[in-house]
Amino acid sequence: MFNPIKRYTHWLHTRWPAGVVEKLPESGELGVTNIPGVRIVGDLTGIPLLKFSSKTGAEAVRAILAEPDFAKGEGAVIDLAIIGGGVSGVSAAIEAKKAGLNFKIFEATQPFSTVVNFPKAKPIYTYPTDLKLEGGLQFTKDVKEPLLEEMEAQRKAAGIEFTEARIQRLEASGKAIILHHGDKEKTTTQARRAIVAIGRSGNHRKLGCPGEDLDHVFNRLFDPKDFTGKDVLVVGGGDSALECAIALAGSGARVTVSYRKPEFARPKPENVEKLRMLEHDPKARVEVERPSSERVTTAFSSEMMKDAPPGSVTLALATTVTRIEPDKVTLKKEDGTEEVLPNDNVFSMIGREAPLDFFRRSGLHVRGDWRPMTWISCIAFLLFCVVLYHWKSNHPQEFPVQRWTSQAHAFPYNVPKAIDAAGGKIAEWSSREPNLLYTVKRGLGNPSFYYTLAYCTCVLVFGIKRIRRRRTPYVKWQTIALICSQWIPLFILPEIILPWMGHNGFFEPGHPLRWLADHLFESYDGSLGHERAYWRAYGFILAFPLNVYNVFTEHPLWLWLGISFLQTFVIIPLIIFRWGKGAYCGWICSCGALAETMGDSYRSKMPHGP
Repeated sequence: MFNPIKRYTHWLHTRWPAGVVEKLPESGELGVTNIPGVRIVGDLTGIPLLKFSSKTGAEAVRAILAEPDFAKGEGAVIDLAIIGGGVSGVSAAIEAKKAGLNFKIFEATQPFSTVVNFPKAKPIYTYPTDLKLEGGLQFTKDVKEPLLEEMEAQRKAAGIEFTEARIQRLEASGKAIILHHGDKEKTTTQARRAIVAIGRSGNHRKLGCPGEDLDHVFNRLFDPKDFTGKDVLVVGGGDSALECAIALAGSGARVTVSYRKPEFARPKPENVEKLRMLEHDPKARVEVERPSSERVTTAFSSEMMKDAPPGSVTLALATTVTRIEPDKVTLKKEDGTEEVLPNDNVFSMIGREAPLDFFRRSGLHVRGDWRPMTWISCIAFLLFCVVLYHWKSNHPQEFPVQRWTSQAHAFPYNVPKAIDAAGGKIAEWSSREPNLLYTVKRGLGNPSFYYTLAYCTCVLVFGIKRIRRRRTPYVKWQTIALICSQWIPLFILPEIILPWMGHNGFFEPGHPLRWLADHLFESYDGSLGHERAYWRAYGFILAFPLNVYNVFTEHPLWLWLGISFLQTFVIIPLIIFRWGKGAYCGWICSCGALAETMGDSYRSKMPHGP
């Protein structure tokens, strides 16, 4: 059915999936954190590439060695504790070994677990190719198995051995970092410095059965087409498990879903519905447009696999996995009986311990978390905005003399009087009405003068920074257009040029501009002489409905009604049709001006996605 509103919103934005803000621990240059002596390395610093992970691990150790207060020691306190046996952790260990440090590298599951969990023969891009690594792991292979062999060979050659332990949290104690192990004995390790290299994915929960470490057991789904025609077991009852099963079955795999409870309770209802559809009709049209879990890394649509053989879904609820073998799996039912199923692959999607919990337990700041100081800052900023708004708005719309004089003691209404009291040439010049200084002095007594000046100055200063940061012709001319669009109609015209023209008789009876002034900037109380509603010049750049005051007034000005109509319904639609939706918001509008200049420095905090 034709629905213009739905079509319009779809055209605006909803046909594109939105990203999510990814929470990561806060770290500075070379991985420093809010806890002295603790550094973060690897893809937790924001770049999930093998070479960068290796680079950050090696650089962190070199940075520790360069610290003035760091010195090797002996005894129970080791020099360096490395948490995580992935690429960045092993790279840090290699550098620590070269430096002769007394260190330990702790790993809870298996070395290089992220790469190990990739599908068989997966190509792995070790770019940027021109990045030459100084120390740490080196890479020449670009397929999973040879790459793992290469990294393992380097680890053995360097003599790196792992300590199997799950570190629950860190604690700063004097000059030492205490590592609390997650064992029953409450073991602790003390180190002078600590490097956290646990990666983004955290530690996957274990099935606790024989065979779960076999090569055909995965924790992530990258490409469901790789499993067409295979017998696959998916373990779990959350969205990641269901989305994995939907994509696999839709791609032609024979899927069994094992879940320990008799009913699904946690996943989204639409995922349960899609799974049930495939259970009853293997050819049902389903899709996973935006996977909820990062462990299902590929969107799926049955349209993509219309030529694939039909798959199937079998639900094995209230079962647990007791054994995994190369060609079969054993499930235990609630009544204690066991069932053996043929199997080619297992996906263990039973969740993981999010690494962010580790950082929070340790007192390490996580980007985006609201701490007490965050709440205080937010409340203080909101109060500042409220006070600023009322301050700039608490001046007469019609400039009555009695209101002006009654507020003469308060800033900024007392500024003109202070200039007159100061005497000298400036006071003398600013007392002459035709003089430009007279206009500026009158403006300095009005809150809107300062507010508008501050807004335009922010656009100018941060705009210049943006041009220097992003040296492209597009950014240069876009930013210049935004700066001019703010300064001319929002400040120079209403605060300087138009008042000066009024003080110099340009809008007096008989002058050619009188008619234009009367129909654009109506006169205020005659007791103040030449004062008019010059603020309406904002409407030259802020089209209706961004500036409603030129349309919804007690006495509408027909010229503004015509201008607003042309802007909103003719000019802006035409430029958008010709140059796109960003033509007005990104090149002209005041909201876009602040977003593109001041906001440009904070884009890393915004949602990202295709």
